[in-house]
Amino acid sequence: MGANILIGFLGGLITGISPCILPVLPVIFVSGGLDSARPGAPSSVPARKASRWRPYQVIAGLVLSFSAFTLLGSLVLGLLGLPQDFFRWAGIGVLAAVGLGLMIPRVEELLEKPFSWIPARRVDARRGGLGLGLALGAVFVPCAGPVLAAITVSGATGRIGPETIALTLSFALGVSVPLLFFALAGRGLAERLKSFRRRQRAIRITAGVLMIALAAGLALDLPAAVQRLIPDYTAGLQDRLAPSAGNPLDLGGLVTDENRGLDRCTQNATALQDCGPAPALHDVTAWLGSQPLTLSQLRGKVVLIDFWAYSCINCQRSLPHIVQLNDTYKSDGLEVIGIHTPEYAFERVQGNVQAGIAEHGIDYPVAMDNSYGTWTAYRNRFWPAQYLIDANGTVRHIQQGEGGYQTTESLVRQLLAQARPGISLPQPVEGKDTAPVPGSTTPETFLGVAKQVNYAGAQPYSAGPGNFSYPQAQRPDSFALAGPWALDTQRIVAPASNGPSQPPSRVRLDFHARKVEAVLGGSGTLTVRGPAGQKTITVSGTPRSYLLLDAPSTQTGTLEVTASPGLELYSFTFG
Repeated sequence: MGANILIGFLGGLITGISPCILPVLPVIFVSGGLDSARPGAPSSVPARKASRWRPYQVIAGLVLSFSAFTLLGSLVLGLLGLPQDFFRWAGIGVLAAVGLGLMIPRVEELLEKPFSWIPARRVDARRGGLGLGLALGAVFVPCAGPVLAAITVSGATGRIGPETIALTLSFALGVSVPLLFFALAGRGLAERLKSFRRRQRAIRITAGVLMIALAAGLALDLPAAVQRLIPDYTAGLQDRLAPSAGNPLDLGGLVTDENRGLDRCTQNATALQDCGPAPALHDVTAWLGSQPLTLSQLRGKVVLIDFWAYSCINCQRSLPHIVQLNDTYKSDGLEVIGIHTPEYAFERVQGNVQAGIAEHGIDYPVAMDNSYGTWTAYRNRFWPAQYLIDANGTVRHIQQGEGGYQTTESLVRQLLAQARPGISLPQPVEGKDTAPVPGSTTPETFLGVAKQVNYAGAQPYSAGPGNFSYPQAQRPDSFALAGPWALDTQRIVAPASNGPSQPPSRVRLDFHARKVEAVLGGSGTLTVRGPAGQKTITVSGTPRSYLLLDAPSTQTGTLEVTASPGLELYSFTFG
């Protein structure tokens, strides 16, 4: 945990000096000494001494709300059925209202009215900066660096344990250091300038204009435009904090008495182990192809739990092996249960999952884990992942990621023989393991700003619309964008055409693999140009994976795709 805290703090500190923070700085600077500007006071009256604590209150509010919204915002909004950007727009509205209150006394009175029940307290934009900080935290979306991406994914998947909270708070504290410097500088200036006594009204109007301008800029995504104009001078520092493929940030998962024994298991081992009692199947939102099941009902059977998502390419490559195990050993006492935990928002839709089940020929029970209850109970981190449970309800093997099919079958056979001594089992069905060796191909490439780690473009990669251009040189195993794109947390979208002069929306991949596939949504066409020539893929219906390249052998090259307006791109996978 100590290493993660240090990484989080350094990541936040770097973000706090990056271009993405520039639009917020004027408001932070002015807020530090704003309470010294009293409206209506005669010039002969000395200006109120700037509050010693106000800068700290503003930054504390920002840290508190940013941490809460990052960790819990996605989960809360999902439970309430609200749009994912609800808190951001609410924060923008609060900033605009505070700005108007500073400029127009009557608006300020209206803003204070809801708080009139508080004895002997006036709630306004000048006293107590905590409220202003809370609003800033709701709209403050730092550049999508590797640390913030890890935090965001943990919050979205419900893996909010002590390690995740520590990482989030350390990141927020790192961001707060340079911001606090500006707030303290603003307070110091207010204490020294006589103009705060002579031009108090002008100071308030200026502060109001700044806050309204920030609110308008955030609504129009001005920060993204600023980042595109100013080179990201912190990109190199951020890249150094990015986890390598073999050393990801270990967020641990939520450890409870129910799942503590899983620590005793070595992942992808070749022999049976004792990993403690199997956690229950928590918070299943729907059972597909079966009545609700519990592990206690299945005592006496060997159970294989498979975590998957229907558009996950790695899962799709492992599914034939899981289906084959079920078909071969079901009559001998094997019970396979698929736990469908969504990686993308569209995978929460039951109809989409049912279509995926039909497409992949799954005839065993599937539990929809939309709330990540079972995922969290098993402290899982990967799609796909299998947990093998013996007839007594003990976890005996954990396979995370693709591969290990022969080993899994061998261990299934051992447990079936232990459960039913003397049983005659069919011949093994698994041949040579053909799953790609980790590192032998380009790693999976996510395009959403919350999870991308191998972007090689020159422009900042942050949420919102933007125009991109390819770099002159692109590093291996990376992607770059060209033309107009709208970047979102989980996807990128080719915007609607504004006329024949609009350049096409393109993505260029530098890859080494035999197969290249993409998860696509929306309706339209994707034109693919690569080593095998050019082809056009028609995209429609439920978001799913599409095959872009299928070569006879692994090769290194460049693949470029051009998306028609409205097309959604989620990720590329390589095999």
